[in-house]
Amino acid sequence: MGHLRWIRLFLPFAGAYFLSYHFRTANAVVGPVLSAELSLGAADLGLLTSAYFLGFGAAQLPLGMLLDRFGARRVESALLLIAAAGAALFACGHAIGTLAIGRGMIGLGVSACLMASFKAFSQWFPLERQASLTGWMMTAGTLGALAASVPLDAALHLTTWRIIFFTLAGATAIVAAWLFFSVPDQPDGQRPESLTVLWAGVKQVLRHRQFWRFVPVGCAQVGGFMAVQSLWSSAWLMHVNGYSRTVAADHLAAMSMAMVVAYALIGLLATGLARRGIPTIILLVGGLAVAQLTLLLLVTQAVGQTYLLWIAYGAFSSFGTLAYSQMSSGFPVALSGRANATLNLMVFLSAFGFQWGLGVLIDVLEATGYSTQIAHRNAFAVLFIAQAAALLWLCLASRKPRAISA
Repeated sequence: MGHLRWIRLFLPFAGAYFLSYHFRTANAVVGPVLSAELSLGAADLGLLTSAYFLGFGAAQLPLGMLLDRFGARRVESALLLIAAAGAALFACGHAIGTLAIGRGMIGLGVSACLMASFKAFSQWFPLERQASLTGWMMTAGTLGALAASVPLDAALHLTTWRIIFFTLAGATAIVAAWLFFSVPDQPDGQRPESLTVLWAGVKQVLRHRQFWRFVPVGCAQVGGFMAVQSLWSSAWLMHVNGYSRTVAADHLAAMSMAMVVAYALIGLLATGLARRGIPTIILLVGGLAVAQLTLLLLVTQAVGQTYLLWIAYGAFSSFGTLAYSQMSSGFPVALSGRANATLNLMVFLSAFGFQWGLGVLIDVLEATGYSTQIAHRNAFAVLFIAQAAALLWLCLASRKPRAISA
């Protein structure tokens, strides 16, 4: 039964999350091609790419309630069809408006890929396997990011970005069908709550200080890193370091591989370290502190080893995902899904804001006479300040609040 559950439950969700992460980071490599073909400025490219985060984030509040009410199989398979349609629309687009709508549809369509898997795993797998499954899901997603680096750059040398997105649209539709026909419904005997009760739970989450303890770190650290990974990393490597698109893609591949290793180690070691007296919050704060140091070295260009810096930045930024489990640990299991979905809303809306905002700031700085290189460095310095403030907030709010009752 264990192997059957792995095939029927884990693999379809892993395939969906692979595509979700691939869509999220693809513009880091495709972006320069779009800019050249459509004459897009930094703000235009930032808005276009961040439309994914806007569509993704807007779905999070209703998503938690829909998953609890209708189940992971129905909700995610339906949403993936929207993502497939969005990828096809993106492939057909010739203006920024059409492309942004298509990318927004992709974000909306893949918005359930991680949360739906968490919902299904909590119903069908024992509690002691949850951390391991989460680690492997994050590994599957990061492999999607890896596929959006060197392999995607190689594909762009063989074909056009339009054909690539048509292919991704077909693959997404196939995964939607696989998930719908493979994943079982929730176990018998579980009666879903009404939408009124579910919404009351969301309001309960929003009123609790445990939630707001982690919101700044989620927004600035996790959302900010998403904005960098999915677009501005390649822009930095090309405009600040002067690398070609292919060399930039090599850096992104190395960063993605480091993230795969980091997620796997988190999944394997976090539970054991907690049993030995090293709480997960220490891993969260320590990992993000090292990521902050790495970002500072990137901004100041104090170290010339760009490969090592980007590898370290990706690996230690991966610790930010621990904010979800740390935040939801203060809530009963019945509210944990809505708590994570609500935090995810904040994270993806902030990713949208950072990705677009950095592009606007770069364009403004260039318009006032700054070079492209200095404009990018100043924009990243703003990101560093925001992330440092968020990490300080988490440290100052370290007193453990009481867990709320169901």
